[in-house]
Amino acid sequence: MAILGRRRERELGVGWHRFPLRLTRHSWRRQFRILIICLALIALLPPIFFHFRLRTFRQAQLKKCSWLNSPPLVCAHGGDLSKAFANTMAAYQDALRSQVDCIEIDVSRSSDGVLLALHDRDLHRISGDRTSRVGHFSIKEIKELESTHQSSLKFADSKVLTAAEALKSVSRSVRQVILDAKVGPPAYESGLAKDILSAVEMTECNNCLLWAKNDDLVREVIKLSSNLTVGYIVMKDPSTGLRSNLLRVKGAGVVGVFHPLIDERLMRTLHRGKKKVYAWTVDDLDSMQKMLYEHVDAIVTSKPTVLQHLMQDIRTQCLEEGYSF
Repeated sequence: MAILGRRRERELGVGWHRFPLRLTRHSWRRQFRILIICLALIALLPPIFFHFRLRTFRQAQLKKCSWLNSPPLVCAHGGDLSKAFANTMAAYQDALRSQVDCIEIDVSRSSDGVLLALHDRDLHRISGDRTSRVGHFSIKEIKELESTHQSSLKFADSKVLTAAEALKSVSRSVRQVILDAKVGPPAYESGLAKDILSAVEMTECNNCLLWAKNDDLVREVIKLSSNLTVGYIVMKDPSTGLRSNLLRVKGAGVVGVFHPLIDERLMRTLHRGKKKVYAWTVDDLDSMQKMLYEHVDAIVTSKPTVLQHLMQDIRTQCLEEGYSF
C-alpha cells in the first residue's frame, strides 16, 4: 500500500509540474506577440509622423504661396504717396516708375462742372480748411488757392490736375485705371455719369474701371455704357456698423471691399457671383499679407512699393521651399 501511495504521489507530482510548463509557454508566446506588435508600431510611427508633418507643411505652403498662381493687381491709391501728395503728377510718376499694375484716381467735379483728379481731403490740404468741398469751388478758385499755398508744399510737381490730364498721363502705362467718382454737393450725381463717360471717351481710356460709393451713380453709368467696367463699394455703414450687401448691383463686374471685411466666406460669395474683389485701402504689412492669402483680385494701397517688396519676398521664400506654379 505504501508503495502504491508513493507511486500515486509521483504521478500527481509529475502532473503538477506539467501545468506550469504549459502556462509558461503560453505566457512567453503572448509576450512575444506583444513585443512584435510594439516593434511594428514603433516602426510605423516615424512615417506616420512624417506624413502628418508633410501634410501640415504643404497646407501652410499652399496658404502662403498659392496666390502666386494668379497674383493680384498692385493698385496705387492716388499714386505712390511715399514721396508725393495724392492725385498729383509726382505721385503718378513715382507709381509708374515702380511698374504698378494700376492706378486709382479720385474724380470730383468743381462748381463750374470741371472734372478734377482731386479728393476733398486734397482740397483740405491746399486750402487749410477741413470743411471745404470740391463742389463749392470753381476751377479758377481752386487754382488760386493752390497758387497761394504752393510755397508751403514740401513736394514738387503737386499742382491740381484735371481728370483728363491724369488719365492721359497714366492710362497707357498701366493695365487698369480706377476712377473713384466722388459724389458731393451741390450738384451731387446729377449729370456726373455723362461727364465721366465723356472724359473716358475723350482720353480713349480703354482700360478704365469706374466705381463709387453712390449706387445710383454706378447704375446710371451701367445704363449709359456697356463698354466701361463698373464696380461698387462694400463697407460698413458709419451709423449702424453694418456691412453693405455683397451682391446688390446687377451688371457690375468689380466690388471694392474695405479690406478688414474680407474673409474666405466673402471671397467665395463674390466669386460665385462672378465679381472680382478689389481690397482697399491696404497700407500695413499684416493686412497686405492677409489679402494675398485671401486671393483678392487687386490690392489698392498708398504704398505700392511696400506691397511689391512683400510679394517678392514671399515669392522668393516659396521658390526656395520648392513651390512650383
